[in-house]
Amino acid sequence: MTIWRMPDWTYHPLRPLAAAALGVRRSQRAALHGLATIVKRPRGAKTVAAVLDHPPVPADLLGRFGASVPVGVAKEAIRALPVLCASVVEIGPVEVADLPLVRTALTGRRCRVIGRAADAEAAELLAPLVDRVVVGDPPDLVRLTDPSIAAASTALDDESATVLATPAVLLAAGPGWFLRVIEARQPSSPEPGLREAGLNPRRWPAWVWGLIVGVAMTVAGLAAAAITLGPVLLWYDRDFLGMDLTGVDEVNARLGHFLQHDRITMAGGMVAIGILYTGLAWGGIRRGWPWARRAYLISGIIGFPTLLYFLATGFVEPLHTALAIVLFPMFLLATWRRPAVARWTIAPEGPELQRRRALVGQLLMIVTGLGLFAGGATVSIVGLTGVFVDTDLVFLDTDPAVLDAANPHLAPFIAHDRAGFGGLLMATAAAIVLLSLWGWRRGEAWVWWTLAGAATAGFAPALIIHKGIGYTTFEHLFPVYLGVVFSVLALALSNAYLRAER
Repeated sequence: MTIWRMPDWTYHPLRPLAAAALGVRRSQRAALHGLATIVKRPRGAKTVAAVLDHPPVPADLLGRFGASVPVGVAKEAIRALPVLCASVVEIGPVEVADLPLVRTALTGRRCRVIGRAADAEAAELLAPLVDRVVVGDPPDLVRLTDPSIAAASTALDDESATVLATPAVLLAAGPGWFLRVIEARQPSSPEPGLREAGLNPRRWPAWVWGLIVGVAMTVAGLAAAAITLGPVLLWYDRDFLGMDLTGVDEVNARLGHFLQHDRITMAGGMVAIGILYTGLAWGGIRRGWPWARRAYLISGIIGFPTLLYFLATGFVEPLHTALAIVLFPMFLLATWRRPAVARWTIAPEGPELQRRRALVGQLLMIVTGLGLFAGGATVSIVGLTGVFVDTDLVFLDTDPAVLDAANPHLAPFIAHDRAGFGGLLMATAAAIVLLSLWGWRRGEAWVWWTLAGAATAGFAPALIIHKGIGYTTFEHLFPVYLGVVFSVLALALSNAYLRAER
């Protein structure tokens, strides 16, 4: 079954393509073998659980929530399903001839195993190998054939029952089914507001500090945009270059516009990451989602150290440095502690077609984020090495040697902007990927609005400024066009799902 190889956002959109390319059986075997190989490696299971955001099974469900699988896939299921929040696996029906296969499957098992024997002889031989042997349909075993989250939750309300998803359920719902059932059963308390935080900063919860960082980044991005659309260069820029904007234009008639296009793109990126941090703090960390804190933390760990790019470029921007110094302690306060109380409410299940469309949107948004991360890494490398790409030099109609001869500080100055934007883009992309990877749940409208706001702030200024200065080379803007198309499609496909009533 291909469900154990991939998360829902790849399972549903890509399963038909994989089956068409490899055949159903071959794709299933490849999927099972691949996951088994990952899980059996050192820390493989922990890595998969972390990437897919599958936490440990709650104590009240431990050993009584899992799946029923045929003997033929028992080995892979016993290895893989515990990573997906299934703490018990039933294998069977087991016949006497299947016992060698069962022994092999139980090697290094990571969960409770129930053996469903085909007959009394098989039951007697199976008993020493497994935690429990059953024949037939005992009343305390509930084998679900309906993928309904509500039906599974109702069955689990009986604390004496062991609830097992059949292969049909998992094939229909996808591998995220176990986690969705667990989250739907999570008791929650009312969501806190700003009044609950109070006025004493020493008592502010983590999410308030995260909110401040997000808002500050947004305001700083808007201020940077205002400066770029006005004087372009501040006093410390002019001091470093030894010339004002008029002098820059005298070196190259298009160089001022080129600097403006770099800086307005950077400003849009600052607003975008500010929106993402604000959303993660208010919609995620405030409501106790552990993954929201991790997404915020990982993005910041990537972004803040890029301040040190000045060691390579030789230009220190005072306002950028001051902003980072002020916000970094607040970032630590926002991410230091794990959320203690769950305050979320899961929206009821909607139409399955709506969820399938949203999963395609999720895949597109994750791909967009990964593309942005690759782009940010590329921009950082270019900024720290060659500074210019070919299309830049075509637009400027010049050569780096000419610029160096006119002013040796020009290249380091531009390199600072370039490399800094690359670092910002990587941090923004990380937040987009992790928010899309972990936060895609029905009724989480803040996820939709956060991604929509970040996409608008990031892409719109870039397109407008390139058009405004005449730098419209298709090769240069193609990644932006692709990002816009993928983002629009992702938001359109997921709109009804993410913005459903909770």
